[in-house]
Amino acid sequence: MLLSIITVAFRNLEGIVKTHASLAHLAQAGDISFEWIVVDGGSSDGTSAFLEGLSGEHRLRFVSEPDKGIYEAMNKGIAMARGRFALFLNSGDILHADAAHFIRQLKTQSDKAMVIGDALLDFGNGNKIKRRAKPGWYIYHSLPASHQAIFFPLSGLNVWRYDLQYKISSDYALAAKLYKSGYAFKKLSGLVSEFSMGGVSTTNNLELCRDAKKVQRQILHMPGFWTGLSEYLRLRTTGKTKTLYGKA
Repeated sequence: MLLSIITVAFRNLEGIVKTHASLAHLAQAGDISFEWIVVDGGSSDGTSAFLEGLSGEHRLRFVSEPDKGIYEAMNKGIAMARGRFALFLNSGDILHADAAHFIRQLKTQSDKAMVIGDALLDFGNGNKIKRRAKPGWYIYHSLPASHQAIFFPLSGLNVWRYDLQYKISSDYALAAKLYKSGYAFKKLSGLVSEFSMGGVSTTNNLELCRDAKKVQRQILHMPGFWTGLSEYLRLRTTGKTKTLYGKA
């Protein structure tokens, strides 16, 4: 099987329905083998009933039980996955309408590559911006692509998982570990996904910076000057985004 799409959810039936609907065009492609894995945190909002009603559509398998948070849930999804690559598309995130063309290219990609593409970031009120995938060296500052636009090779995920010590940046930590272990980033052109940004609090942004600095020091082994510069750039970029789109 080519692809495992892993969706983590908790009390977000509306988001699950939205994500499910976005998979239809991929199924219609006909030449792309994929499965949909949903890890629900034990919601009581009808999520399980909705998933049961799909009767295994898109090779759906799901579990609904309490967990310790999003990263533990993602690890559960990895343990269930059977594809060559995994894409994390959480409840409410959608697969872009043109994603089939992008995903079809995975067939010729190495199992030692993290394949990355572009994503649409929805800030609400009609404000959408494209986050373009960046070169692999960008990992020394941040993820080269949105988490929802990274196709992780299962060969790597079967060795490294999301580390729960990183409360906000475990996705960054995972990609950094893979990169340092010889898994290169392979940038392909095209949109993969679209997702809502919502509100980003200053407190969470500061915690994100602290978490990212831990990744840079402990995994990427960057010197203090460069981690400090990265933190400054991260804070400045976030501040400009809040001003531009009115997020608090």
